[in-house]
Amino acid sequence: MATDMITILNILVILGLVVSAILAVHLENLLSAVIALGVTGLFAAAEFLILHAPDVAISEAAVGAALVPLIFIVTLRKIKGGNEK
Repeated sequence: MATDMITILNILVILGLVVSAILAVHLENLLSAVIALGVTGLFAAAEFLILHAPDVAISEAAVGAALVPLIFIVTLRKIKGGNEK
């Protein structure tokens, strides 16, 4: 029973990872694409937690879901307000 729940959770997280990655590539607005990239990092961190790799999950959450999107957002704000397509 517990294995079935973990499998379902794993499938949902991977599905969210794929959908957010596709959105990050296809969104026209750069700020929305950066936010989708951050969500992709969160799903990747969740997947690492499911796979029992908490050290990698913490690193991914810090870098992939927080630091990289923050750097991109600051950069977009520096160049013409981030609304350019």
